[in-house]
Amino acid sequence: MTNNDVIGLIASYSYATSLLIIGEGLRRWFGVQPDLTRKIIHVGAGMWIFGVLWLFDNWEIGILPFATFIGLNYLLYRYRVIGAMDTEDSSPGTVYFAISVTLLFGLLWRPDGAIDRVPIAAAGVMAMTWGDALAALIGKRFGQHKYQVGNSVRTWEGSIAMFVASTTAIFLVLWLLPGSFLSPLAVSFGIEKIILATVLSGALATLAEGVSPHGTDNLSVPLVAAGVVWLVMQM
Repeated sequence: MTNNDVIGLIASYSYATSLLIIGEGLRRWFGVQPDLTRKIIHVGAGMWIFGVLWLFDNWEIGILPFATFIGLNYLLYRYRVIGAMDTEDSSPGTVYFAISVTLLFGLLWRPDGAIDRVPIAAAGVMAMTWGDALAALIGKRFGQHKYQVGNSVRTWEGSIAMFVASTTAIFLVLWLLPGSFLSPLAVSFGIEKIILATVLSGALATLAEGVSPHGTDNLSVPLVAAGVVWLVMQM
């Protein structure tokens, strides 16, 4: 473990604690509804992957904060400790969130390896971070046209928001992250492959979000999006 890894751990846990405090403060003192504070925490947590890429030298240490929150998020969900994140009708989506990030980064992030495939992992996480968040917020507030798959009820407005947000996020990650100071060993992809991977992964991630049971989209969306991007890049 290097000094950077130690700094990264301190920063990661401090950042996560700050997110929870901000979310709970918005709920208690400003009357922000839990569905919005939950998404603020959701987006903030997802964007921290770039802080992880910046701060850590070793991937085994870098995934520890997200791995730790698999257990912590379960306890917070089980006992409804933080109202800004978990209410009585909440799903264990925060647990699935931490599982998916830990799994993708554990499999694909190799900052000291011959080839770093973390842009694929980051693309999957960003599809979940922005696509899922905007799908829920826009669908709930502006959704007028509902559809149902099994027990999952979605709106077409939310699904459109999901597709637009996820494809935008995936494209930016695949275009900007490879070869940057956050991932200098990642291979840059040609624009044709980036566009193909973006459209296919965004579409299938949107489908996964639409058919996934309540809360499990935090697991299905990033894994499907990253899997599609990986397949396209192998072509």
